[in-house]
Amino acid sequence: MLANRRVLLVVSGGIAAYKAVELLRLLKKDGADVTVAMTANAKRFVGAATFQALSGHPVADDLWAFSPGLPIEHLALARGAELVIVAPATANLLARMAAGIADDLAATLLLAATAPVLVAPAMNTHMLEHPATRANLATLAARGVQVVPAESGPLAAEEAGPGRLAAVETILGRARELLGARGDLAGRRVLVTAGPTREAIDPVRYLSNRSSGRMGLAVAAAAHRRGAEVTLVHGPIALAPPAGVRAVPVVSAEEMRAAVRAHIDAADVVVMAAAVADFRPAAPAAEKIKKAGRGRLVLDLEPTADILAEIGAAARGRLLVGFAAETGDPAAAAEHKLREKNLDLVVANDVTLPGAGFDVETNQVEIFARDGRRVAVPLASKAAVADRILDEVAALLARRDTT
Repeated sequence: MLANRRVLLVVSGGIAAYKAVELLRLLKKDGADVTVAMTANAKRFVGAATFQALSGHPVADDLWAFSPGLPIEHLALARGAELVIVAPATANLLARMAAGIADDLAATLLLAATAPVLVAPAMNTHMLEHPATRANLATLAARGVQVVPAESGPLAAEEAGPGRLAAVETILGRARELLGARGDLAGRRVLVTAGPTREAIDPVRYLSNRSSGRMGLAVAAAAHRRGAEVTLVHGPIALAPPAGVRAVPVVSAEEMRAAVRAHIDAADVVVMAAAVADFRPAAPAAEKIKKAGRGRLVLDLEPTADILAEIGAAARGRLLVGFAAETGDPAAAAEHKLREKNLDLVVANDVTLPGAGFDVETNQVEIFARDGRRVAVPLASKAAVADRILDEVAALLARRDTT
């Protein structure tokens, strides 16, 4: 946690400036004392009043806004910060930082700062990949500036590609690392499963499901951000595993079972967010099944191993979290899983609800606890839902530590 740590957040003038509002909210939630500095162009995207209201401090935006006899503002802010975060860091501000230009308050603060500096670039793909920007980032890195790489995704002007601001949760995690902050899962070892499995029909075809792995990846990223040592066992997914976690890729349900068995003895917490296939072809064909000359194709399916039930039967003190993705009211399925699989928590959701199904960035869940508690989590980003789940995990761990 960043309790009472002094952070200077520098916001420059890119469309991603609106995401700095959410980053500020997360920093404050984590306990940080945050002061915001904005460039003139940043205020074209988000008003200074928003940052002032959330931070509780006046926004620094004028190099000449100081009173005679009082400390010079840019020097006082620079000296007082324990960490400086630049998010978003535009190509223009990165160039000025690399050249040592101090032509406004934000750039002057960055030149005067002695604390660690963390930059999160965000810009058009062509600007990010331009040799000048790449050289500027290399120059800053050589001077000790820490960089949170931009991600790929939708950009302004209906474009897509590298240049999207890193997830604010990722930036928060790097801030914690730089300040040596320990989260509420520090010292814990968390095993997370995510994504679908694929069960071969023949060498070309397979049975699978619509899981993208987003929820499990969000849980893994949040656990790492909160200080845990995380192992992520994931099926075939298009998304990159979060930085800082140990990723173990698998394909089939049996491979996932073997990977979980290999890592579970070291785990304090197991979060089974993967959508593991319930059935697989009993005898996959050795060669591609041909359509020519064939009528209906009937597959003989057999059940896969119930990984969650197996680890629940041999829990040996570790905390177990299951998921119940259902159609319709998931309460009955969640309560059944709690009892039958010896779980501590079940996260249930109705995948037919808008924004709560597969391959979307949001979710709406209800958390069922063994003691009968039910915690409703309204529609939110999967990152926010992951943190809410881990709030319950951390509380249960703390309760066990005191009994």
